Formats: sequence, structure tokens, C-alpha cells
Amino acid sequence: MTVTQTIELEGHIIDSGTLQRCMTAVMDLGGDFDVEVFDVGRHKDEESYCRMEVQADDGETLGEILHELHQNGAHVPDPPNATLVPAPADCVVPQGFYSTTNHPTFVRHDDEWLPVDDIEMDCAVVVDDENGEPRAHTKVLNAIEAGDRVVVDEAGVRVQPPDRPRSGEGPFGFMQGGVSSERPSESLIEEVADALEATKEAGGNVLVVAGPALIHSGAGDALERLVRAGYVDALSAGNGFAVHDIERGLYGTSLGMDVETMESPRKGHKHHIYTISEVIRAGGIEEAVESGLVESGVMYECVENDVDYVLAGSIRDDGPLPDTITDSVEAQNAIREQAHDADMVLMLATLLHSVAVGNCLPSTTRVVCVDINPATVTQLLDRGSAQAVGMVTDIGTFVPTLADVVLGEN
Repeated sequence: MTVTQTIELEGHIIDSGTLQRCMTAVMDLGGDFDVEVFDVGRHKDEESYCRMEVQADDGETLGEILHELHQNGAHVPDPPNATLVPAPADCVVPQGFYSTTNHPTFVRHDDEWLPVDDIEMDCAVVVDDENGEPRAHTKVLNAIEAGDRVVVDEAGVRVQPPDRPRSGEGPFGFMQGGVSSERPSESLIEEVADALEATKEAGGNVLVVAGPALIHSGAGDALERLVRAGYVDALSAGNGFAVHDIERGLYGTSLGMDVETMESPRKGHKHHIYTISEVIRAGGIEEAVESGLVESGVMYECVENDVDYVLAGSIRDDGPLPDTITDSVEAQNAIREQAHDADMVLMLATLLHSVAVGNCLPSTTRVVCVDINPATVTQLLDRGSAQAVGMVTDIGTFVPTLADVVLGEN
């Protein structure tokens, strides 16, 4: 017995590929469709509209199809209000709860659409009151409290994947989800610089996610300059990044290797652990800066310029530094706050920390990912940002060139 459901799509559904993805999903999952209405926007600023009837042999198959279409922005006509079910206990959500994407999302409540605040992937949606007004927002599962009104099922939920830029115009026009190892690096870096400057001119927030390779490659000085000039509002990194950066200032080495000569000085392998010991003795990074122990480096500039930094710990860390957050849930929450505030993110030569930040980002955040490993860049861009660009290149070349262009020193 054939079952059917009418769905609607609207927006720039042709040039963004949304319509094609939805039609392909229907056929790949064993369904069929009939287009009932198709109004095509004939100018680049005009939106298109499509209403189609989706058909499947049984309810289960239709449900799978509708789920896939929902993720791509399709919705049913005259949707009902979302179903809210109280959480039965702390950290426990009702069965069948709605699990979020990272796209802008709206929940229908009391016949009105509420935007879901702090959207990120793999969360529950809770509807509560804020100053007497209903509010929808995400909560990770470990933050759910007994009695929270949690959205269940997809009925009354609307997802709006952001349209990709229709042309290469404007400072963000180049950010269209591509990975480049062949395009001219200097011209692409100039476009990243334009995007960075435009973000700051608009009062936006720039988050840098950095790995230890940035220090090893000798690019630390360039990142220092960007921090000092006010182009970095927050830094997300690990214990290793901070240790190697401070080690470079104290001993001129990074993990025991001289950053200038690329040689390993005698007893250089001890510099790493000596650095940790001295920072612990001082009481932390800020105390080490204030006491005069640390007089240069990225972490020094962050302290001096009041740049928020989160150092998330790992099971392999030495020390760790007093500033490193060793509780993984606490670290995740700190990263989440940074990610929600960010308007542009530079992911520089670190897979694990970039994935952690990427998991917390809405798809509308502009992302630049740079790594020498193409697999790393591809994996990070596949997190789902609609405005992202990846570069497969040496971080030791990228950051100094970016700093030169932004600061007008090239």
C-alpha cells in the first residue's frame, strides 16, 4: 500500500543544490515524487518554491525519506506545534527526542516559530520561559535536568540550511566549502586576510584553534603579531601548544628542537618538562607573565591583550600546566562558549581540537582550515559549515604570510 506526504522547499534551492539533494534522497531511499508546484526565482535575489508529493511503499520507508528531507530544509505544509515531553531525570532525555543538526533551526510553539538559540549538532532542544517569554535552546545531554521540556520527533521543527554564496563577490564569496592545494596560495591567503579584516571591522569575533605544529614550524611569531594587533579574540588549544610556546620563549626550543637552527641542543629534550615545572612553580601562565618569567610568545600576548584562551587537556599530556582543563566535560563546555561567540574560526594544524570546536559551531560560522594533511582538511570541512575553505599547505608558510598581508608588511 502506497503512503504519501506533501513537502515544501523554499529559498535558493536550485543553485545551492538543495532541490537536487532532496530528489536524489527520495530515489536513493526507494521512494518516488510528483512535483505539484515549482516556482523558479528568475533573478539571483529571488527565491524559488517547490511543493512535491513524496511516495513510498510503506510508512517506515516514508519516515526515513522524510527524515532525510527534513535535514535538507524540507517541511510539511501547516505544521503542528512541536511535541514537548518532560525529561524523566537529570541527563536523561525522552525517547525519540529531536537531535539537532548544526543548521539554523526553528521550533513551532503556541502557533509561533521560535528560533533555537546556541544551535549545534547532536543536542536536544529545550523550550522554557525567559522573562515570561518562551525560548527554545539547545542542551547537550549531560546538561539536561529533570523536568526540562524536550522537543520530541521532527513535527513542528524546521531546519534552514544556509544558502551557499551565489558568486565569488564580497569578502566571504570565496568561502564555498572547497579544499585547495592547487589554487594560488598567496591569492587565497589574501582572500582570507580580507575576510579576517571584514569580520573585525564589523565588530565580529575571531577564534583561532592552534596545534603545536604552529610553534614547531616557526609560525609562533606571526600569530603573536596577529594577537597583539587585535585580530584574535579567543584561542583554543591544548596543553602541548602552550608548553611549546612558552618553552620557545624560555629556551629558544620547541619540544627540545631549536626553532631557528632546527637542531637539538644538548639536554634540549628536558626543556619541555622544565618549562612545565617553572610555570607550575609560578602558579600558572598569567602569574608567569606577571612575574616576568614569561616575556614573549603567543600565550604571553594573550595574557597581555586580554585574549580569552581555553587549554583542553588530553590523556597524553605532560604536567599538565595549571591552566589546562583536565576534566573533558568542563573543557568541552569552555570550548562551546568560545564557539558560540565566534563569527570566524581559523583552524591551524590541529585535527582533534578543530573537531572539538567544529562540533560546537553552527553551519553559518565562517571557517578556514589549514593543514599539511589533505585528509585532515577534508574531515574538518565535512563537519557541515556552509561558509568554509580549506587549504592544504605548510602552516609555517600560511600564518606568516597571512600576518604580513593583514598587517601590511608584505
